Amino acid sequence: LLLPSLPGSHEKQYYFVLQSLTLWREIAHDMFRLWCLSEEDLLDPDNRYELRDTGQGLQRVQQAPRISKAMRNILHATQEKVGHWIGSSVVHLGDNNVPNALHFIDKYTQISCILNPIVVVLKLLPELCKDPIIETFIRDEFGGPDRLRKDILVDFFRSAFDGSGADNFYDAGSCIDGRLTSAWNWCNQIGSKPFYPVFRLAGFSSFDGEFQR
Repeated sequence: LLLPSLPGSHEKQYYFVLQSLTLWREIAHDMFRLWCLSEEDLLDPDNRYELRDTGQGLQRVQQAPRISKAMRNILHATQEKVGHWIGSSVVHLGDNNVPNALHFIDKYTQISCILNPIVVVLKLLPELCKDPIIETFIRDEFGGPDRLRKDILVDFFRSAFDGSGADNFYDAGSCIDGRLTSAWNWCNQIGSKPFYPVFRLAGFSSFDGEFQR
């Protein structure tokens, strides 16, 4: 399980995934405060914006000092928890990558949209296998539910944390917000995964939608 853009060992891959998921958990747990700080940055009359072409169209580029300070504190606490840091620790805010606090908060409210469907599918595998037809399909195609569960997690931990969906690994793909970019890139490719039919059998419709069972 090596990151294609990050030469190294399985240990590096492990820590990169661990620190990313730990960081997302800390942000999600602090989302109410972060949302309030984002609004304060956006509505501060002394904090003017510049209308600029960021490469993603015209955007209101505006500094976000309150949310930046909060994110640096969360990042520092996360780094102390995991005890090992791989990749960039840059927090993009008020630049071409994340033009303002609204873009920031929008990115991180997507964490549950990315992770929850995967968790739901993994939890539903035993129930799906109660159907003899589905159980035969999963056994013949994937070697059984336990092997399938590992295949899904291996693919996610490898391909959703590889710096993809960005211009380069250290400037975007491995930075703090770029880790979400890689994860969304994996989500966009879910239809091409060999286990996608199992997601559909579990009621998955999209990463933005509800399960339909």
